[in-house]
Amino acid sequence: MNIIEIIEKKKNRGILTYEEIEYAVMGYVNKEIEDYQMSSLLMAIVLNGMTNQETFDLTDVMLNSGEKIDLSDIEGIIVDKHSTGGVGDKTTLILAPLVASMGIKIAKMSGRGLGHTGGTIDKLESIEGFKVNLTDKEFIEQVNKVGCSVISQTKNIVPADKKLYALRDVTGTVDSIPLIASSIMSKKLASGADIIVIDVKVGNGALMKTIDSATKLANLMIKIGKKYDKEVVCVLSNMEEPLGKNIGNGLEVIESIETLKGKGPKDLTTLVLTLSSILVSLSFNITEEEARLKLIENIKNGKALEKFNEFVKAQGGNIEKIALCDNVVSVKSAKDGFIKSIDTYKLGEIARSIGAGRLNKDDEIDYGVGLVINKKVGDYLFENEELLKIYCKDTDISINEITECFEIVDEKVEKNKLIIDIIK
Repeated sequence: MNIIEIIEKKKNRGILTYEEIEYAVMGYVNKEIEDYQMSSLLMAIVLNGMTNQETFDLTDVMLNSGEKIDLSDIEGIIVDKHSTGGVGDKTTLILAPLVASMGIKIAKMSGRGLGHTGGTIDKLESIEGFKVNLTDKEFIEQVNKVGCSVISQTKNIVPADKKLYALRDVTGTVDSIPLIASSIMSKKLASGADIIVIDVKVGNGALMKTIDSATKLANLMIKIGKKYDKEVVCVLSNMEEPLGKNIGNGLEVIESIETLKGKGPKDLTTLVLTLSSILVSLSFNITEEEARLKLIENIKNGKALEKFNEFVKAQGGNIEKIALCDNVVSVKSAKDGFIKSIDTYKLGEIARSIGAGRLNKDDEIDYGVGLVINKKVGDYLFENEELLKIYCKDTDISINEITECFEIVDEKVEKNKLIIDIIK
């Protein structure tokens, strides 16, 4: 057995055995297989897919490539949440303290930006001093004391996914249902939660462009969860436009704080409450509507924001110092009309190009740059009215490229439906 034979087999639409998958993945982890060889295999998988059994096997190999977090010392119900990635998606920053304010434990490992989508760890690092790397002992102690902790995937936890995740980001091999499902579920299974809710994004700004592909991904992740006796619920949510208004690491932290104060954008607040309600209802065996009312109350009474501040302080962050670029450029509309559509993927790429994300896996991020969208699909705007703000250090940026992301028409346009489906 060698890596060339495995690449050739998958290139020719062959079905890989557990042993072949293990050989390729662990060879890459152990630096016996080169980046360019694994990139070739990943591309063959993207082009030719994997069977459910291959995906189960890939998940298992990645899950067992390192240590698993033993959460048995955490008292109470442990839940987790994941998103398949979108533009402006800062739900974890709000959901973790909100759910923790209900007395439920949330122990979460998150990733960095992938492709045009932002990463929770990058966002948290825009808070001065915030530590994303904790020992298992520190992680468990914080969850017990504060109720929540969000950390970066450690070298010892699913190291295979950590290496593959970084490689996929820079080799055009992100959008593959088997690779996405195995990546997400290997991390979720290794992190040990009892109940998992997954936000599966759908639309031009998501990895899944259609409801059909998103549904396939959701069902596959639920099947993987069942094999390991985990309760998994998937929410399909709209990514035909950015979530909320802010795109960029520091900007998204600021918007998360506003949402915890009860002043956040309607779409962001609705999605957070939908995901949180599922976790709370399953944890306490109450209806989702009862759970939603309890969560809304904890936003109103300030308990959710208080928990966020406690969570940030526990991980060394100074909430008074969030990265934000001083240079702000206002982009105005060239005409009157309703916004019919937004090229969300392109906006994510623009944010990445000005420093909010990575083009190469070793790139450093500028935590203070990004975009603030003032108008969404269905909104009306006047000629010369501000469409968005750009926070950037380099003023050499194409305004036309940005305005072309917004299609403006004369006829009234319906707003997008945010929650498309809930799959259990």
